[in-house]
Amino acid sequence: MDMVKKLPTRNEIGEEFKWRTDKIFSSNDKWEEAFSKLKKEGEELKKYAGLLHKPESLLAYLKESEKIERLAESIMVYGRLKSDEDTSNTVYQGLQNRIDSYLSELASINAFFVPELLSLEEGYVEKAIKMQPELKMYTFFLEDILRSKEHILSQKEEELLASVSDNLRAPHNIFNMLTNADITFPEIVDEKGEKVILTEGNYQSFIKSKDRRVRKDAFLALFETYGKYRNTLGTSLSASMKNFVFKAKVRKYKNALEASLKPNNIPVEVYENALKTINDNLHLLHRYMRVKKKLLNVDKMHMYDLYAPLIDVPKENIEFKDGVELIKTALKPLGEEYLQIFQEGIDSGWIDVYENKGKRGGAYSFGTYDNMPYVLLNYNNTLNDVSTLAHEMGHSLHSYYSKKNQPYVYYGYTLFCAEVASTTNEIILIHHLIENEKDKNKKLSLINQELEQIRTTVFRQLMFAEFEKITHEAIEEGKSLTAQEFSELWHDINVKYFGEDMVVDKEVDMEWARIPHFYRDYYVYQYATGYSAASAFATSILNGGEKELEEYKKFLKSGGSAYPIDILKNSGVDMTTPAPILATMNRFKELLDLLEEL
Repeated sequence: MDMVKKLPTRNEIGEEFKWRTDKIFSSNDKWEEAFSKLKKEGEELKKYAGLLHKPESLLAYLKESEKIERLAESIMVYGRLKSDEDTSNTVYQGLQNRIDSYLSELASINAFFVPELLSLEEGYVEKAIKMQPELKMYTFFLEDILRSKEHILSQKEEELLASVSDNLRAPHNIFNMLTNADITFPEIVDEKGEKVILTEGNYQSFIKSKDRRVRKDAFLALFETYGKYRNTLGTSLSASMKNFVFKAKVRKYKNALEASLKPNNIPVEVYENALKTINDNLHLLHRYMRVKKKLLNVDKMHMYDLYAPLIDVPKENIEFKDGVELIKTALKPLGEEYLQIFQEGIDSGWIDVYENKGKRGGAYSFGTYDNMPYVLLNYNNTLNDVSTLAHEMGHSLHSYYSKKNQPYVYYGYTLFCAEVASTTNEIILIHHLIENEKDKNKKLSLINQELEQIRTTVFRQLMFAEFEKITHEAIEEGKSLTAQEFSELWHDINVKYFGEDMVVDKEVDMEWARIPHFYRDYYVYQYATGYSAASAFATSILNGGEKELEEYKKFLKSGGSAYPIDILKNSGVDMTTPAPILATMNRFKELLDLLEEL
């Protein structure tokens, strides 16, 4: 009788492979105590309303607000991590929902701050800093608020908007619960002829299988399942985009794109230039598809062939501890200090390693100023999982350096910078692997892996970004978007990006429905800009010396102490020009040349 492989339950995972959430709160009761304290202390912020014209009150508010925000973040992170351990656990769903709701209430309490600050006389902040020197630390923070004056509403309007923020997150929450807890995928038969329940976690392995039948079966099972929920998923995505457009209009931005970029002082041209640069270089992706089709020796290349290994090399089974050692060897150019912090994270419980039943799919790094930068993985012993670990630990060490070198107010780095440190780790890892591989087939495989990194992180994410721009603009023009429109647009964009050597199967038309980042407005383009900046850093570190490493560490330590464009420029990478993306395109071409030569 065929046995079906099943995911382990949470209790069946060894404790050494689980993150240490007890370092935030030792129990749910401690969480409840902290939550009660938060609600009580949060009310105290109301007393500062109407008093910000007094420099001593402004300083007192900033200090009190920071204390409360830090407590709220710890409570929120604990709820999120515990909920993600098992998304079907209603206890932790409840914790997360309660803190999410209260954060909206807390935002409403704080809603007086920005409008009141903006209502004060011209030059007040400068005078206040002279009278209260402790305010000097907040100069960039306060000046940034003043710069946004035209987009800030009245106090009552800000309170109203804050009070419905939890409701505005509903489409994202619905998407998460539907895709992580409710949707179940069918069984497929793996390479060994064994029945396996398909999940988002193991799909990544099956779609890279050498067995074309397995790839196709996994592909069809995944997207046909999403197709059954097409109307719900189409409605949730459309509602989410409408929320972005609504908030942009309310805050008097020209459109949702400007609303996303302008608060971080990123010119809209950076986004538009990235799309133009990638469209100008689609011939390189088309060439890659031709090469891939030839090496795979297929008459027609389908979407389920996209991730297939080009070179027939033995599948490596890389245990977690071995993956850690491989990364540490590769990252030696980042210095002994970096490696010591990396190992500290492994030893002290930053990481939740393996997939279990109900666990949130994918991977992320998430923490607060007062806690560890936790990492969620779904490690499945592949080289790709090793790369994911390097990526997420790049995020976590970025957070670590930022926390050690910045006050709380500047600890959080922007989304624009968020993917740089993580991707720098990935690039250094793959360069190490390629450079040290002697076996021809394995070297070809690694070259292809770096090609895939660029394809998935630059080409693919900018394809996503183009989809976002078109759909947001359609909603801004008053058009209605349903699952049908999303699917038609997704199909057309895939045809344009992959060229005539790719059969764009109708099933992939539903792929938009499984992209969680579409619920964070205009986020995905930053993977591409981040990769390009990371490539520049990696090249300078690998080809340089101590000076180049210190420039990179300066970036890691900067947090959010300046605008992201300036932080990168101060460390030698200018993202206002097309140069970083063009340099990445040149690297893609070099790798294609190597692939065809070997």
